[in-house]
Amino acid sequence: MRVLVWNLFHGRADPPAGRPLLHEFATAIDGWAWDVALLQEVPPWWPAPLARATGAAWRAAPTSRNACLPVRRAIAARRPDLLKSNGGGANAILVRGPLAITAHARRRLRLRPERRVVHAVRLRDAAGRPRWVGNVHAQLGGWEDAAAMHRPRTDAVAALAALERWSGGAPALLGGDLNLPAAAVRDLLPDGWSWLGGHGPDHVVARGPRRVAATSPDAGTLSDHRPLLLTTDG
Repeated sequence: MRVLVWNLFHGRADPPAGRPLLHEFATAIDGWAWDVALLQEVPPWWPAPLARATGAAWRAAPTSRNACLPVRRAIAARRPDLLKSNGGGANAILVRGPLAITAHARRRLRLRPERRVVHAVRLRDAAGRPRWVGNVHAQLGGWEDAAAMHRPRTDAVAALAALERWSGGAPALLGGDLNLPAAAVRDLLPDGWSWLGGHGPDHVVARGPRRVAATSPDAGTLSDHRPLLLTTDG
């Protein structure tokens, strides 16, 4: 299974492009070889058009700054660099190829200082084998010491617990922007889970599947995060 993890920076570029970039993000995502895309900081009105552009099924979960969303959208859809993160946010899971979504679950992790959620889909492959794939954007904390990392660690632990409960004994994978360094992610993993790869705050962990390969596709100036494309053996 090929898994793409990418924080879309609320549909913005770095440095700022000064214009809407839905077409550019959709073109980039469609051009990479993946089966499941786990996206964070997605403008809430983007999941459906991204899915159409990439030939994917989709599920989404709203995160932070979504009050008065029609007003936010009216501004951010035209001038995304004006509102920045205040344009609203969502996590999105896109699935294409031989995999089929058979269930969707989500759990709220916190309301303050920002709403954070973990959500996941149950997938079946062509042979009917189930697996769960989860997506999370943990609360920003800090990288300096254990105390500064308390919030993202708490979110990551809760997200893993939720995915373990939903998946039962089926293979499971969690990816996203954990806002933690790799060493901290490894330290919090339950028994049977392993770190498959990542860079910066973005990681993939799994129970069952093992990593075969990992790359970082070239996204140009899109987002302030580098995309992570990881291939597993299951």
